[in-house]
Amino acid sequence: MTKITKPIIILGTGRCGSTLFHRLLAHHPRLMWLSGFTYRYPDKPVWNRWAVTALGNPLVRRLFGGTIRPGENYRFWDRHAYGFSEPCRDLVRSDVSARVKKQVRAAFEPMLSAQRDRLLIKITGWPRIGFLNEIFEDAKFIHIVRDGRAVASSLLHVNFWRGWYGPQGWRAGLLSPEDQAIWESYDRSFTALAGIEWRIQMRAIEAARRALDPKLFCEVKYEDFCEQPVETYRQVLEFAELPQSAEFERGVRAASIRSTSNRWRDDLTHGQQTILDHLLREDLLRYGYGDPGLAERIADTATL
Repeated sequence: MTKITKPIIILGTGRCGSTLFHRLLAHHPRLMWLSGFTYRYPDKPVWNRWAVTALGNPLVRRLFGGTIRPGENYRFWDRHAYGFSEPCRDLVRSDVSARVKKQVRAAFEPMLSAQRDRLLIKITGWPRIGFLNEIFEDAKFIHIVRDGRAVASSLLHVNFWRGWYGPQGWRAGLLSPEDQAIWESYDRSFTALAGIEWRIQMRAIEAARRALDPKLFCEVKYEDFCEQPVETYRQVLEFAELPQSAEFERGVRAASIRSTSNRWRDDLTHGQQTILDHLLREDLLRYGYGDPGLAERIADTATL
């Protein structure tokens, strides 16, 4: 059985562009990832290995490439790491029991093969960096960052966002007294609450990464990725210690990668935009998004 070495873990707040980034990176020939088989059959990791490996056959890929796809597949996680999918706070090192560590590693190891010997994992929401680093001490973390205003707008326009239930019913935990006061100051606006969710998770990522070896953490701005996908992946492969692949790069060049980071300007009213500009100003500036309200629109499409 192939030993787990330097798994690659993509993380982000959700609605941050990590799905596109993950799906393209999954085409690298050395990577093994979680397909829908791990969701339907969480106790059959070998079946996932067979399914992903079979996609190396051009005929199988043509027939089933649209259905066998990489995903987060939290049912698999919850089977082997209890409560992983929806904790009320970030998961940290001390949350890992000896039993859970053994279970998680034992569930992933049968997926690996001599050809696909590196794990690719994607999660969103709470970063769970400390938890995962306790299980995989040499894991490489890739954080996908996106403009918080675009993320908040996206949350408001999907039917699975649970912010409509309020902080007592969503996945980001109860608000701190400070955040509760801020939300109240905006008359409990759902636009503000979506922005607060992005800020809570981004600050959780910042806190978690401070306890991590910097060599194990890489940050990718979604907007930069859309503008220069080939260059971005070259840097990511170097960070992840994966070989450059001509076939993989051809796939990236053939992909039509469309950024939707400007859509929030059209989807939100002026008043809603002003709320997010004001509420998230400090965090946006820290991540290089310029002066909120004055930033120029980024290029929408990068087709290489």
